[in-house]
Amino acid sequence: MTSFSRITGTGSYLPPRRVTNDDLARELAARGVETSDQWIVERTGIRARHFAAPDVTSSDLALEACRHALEAAGRRADEVDLIIVATSTPDMVFPSSAAILQRKLGVAGCPAFDVQAVCSGFVYALTVADALIRTGTARCALVVGAEVFSRILDFNDRTTCVLFGDGAGAVVLEASETPGILASDLHADGKHAGILCVPGQVSGGAILGTPLLHMDGQAVFKLAVRVLEESARATLAKAGKTEADLDWLIPHQANIRIMEGTARKLKMSREKLIVTVDEHGNTSAASIPLALDFAVRQGKIQKGDTLMLEGVGGGFTWGAVLLNL
Repeated sequence: MTSFSRITGTGSYLPPRRVTNDDLARELAARGVETSDQWIVERTGIRARHFAAPDVTSSDLALEACRHALEAAGRRADEVDLIIVATSTPDMVFPSSAAILQRKLGVAGCPAFDVQAVCSGFVYALTVADALIRTGTARCALVVGAEVFSRILDFNDRTTCVLFGDGAGAVVLEASETPGILASDLHADGKHAGILCVPGQVSGGAILGTPLLHMDGQAVFKLAVRVLEESARATLAKAGKTEADLDWLIPHQANIRIMEGTARKLKMSREKLIVTVDEHGNTSAASIPLALDFAVRQGKIQKGDTLMLEGVGGGFTWGAVLLNL
């Protein structure tokens, strides 16, 4: 039985509509909400994000990202025997976006399910896929992060609506005789559920609570920097590695200050930090695979490099994965 799993292809997709900070400021001004490019950049590092058209779903974005990842891996969709989609903005209550994606890929039979850990979702999904491959349950998995967060934003709240964007990223993870994924570390603490949430639900055809995102930014910031460092160090320890072994840090693209703060704690230079938050905004579960694919296609990340992926999100959830590409 094969003992390891390895990423063999990456892919991503962004909706065509690019919304700059100036574009967003004009739209918000029409609602009586004041913001500016300078205000957003200084606090977050974000300059633009992409918004999906009203009829485009998470599975639509995931489909395009998967096509690119399969092409990069030299695989056909019918060779995939596991599909996991990390999303907090599924197409519908059920079935899963993964099952819908499976149909759009034109395949059937293999297990397909969603993972809901918000911005940590891709790290969770990758860890689950690795475990299933290591046990021999699967040999070729599509692991996807896909979000349409623009659907759940409160555009009357300038502290949150400027942060998020839509997009998808995917990897093909295959059984391997050489180590790819080296170690992972996952956590959650439900007592922090209220600091980042969408506190609504469907009941009797109506919405109870609110279907819009709520965030206590200061509380999230303080918690995020601490747990990301702890999880990264725990993952390195499990693999018998140190910070010096890392070629690249690919954190969840939430806020440049959180990302740079984590890199400093790990004694990593700014040059080893993969940053796409400036152009993508926070795409939740899609942000890590999006950043990974962009860095691979730009030629920054090369085969054989050692990467630390880490995320933190509502739940509160957090975790990290250490891998050799």
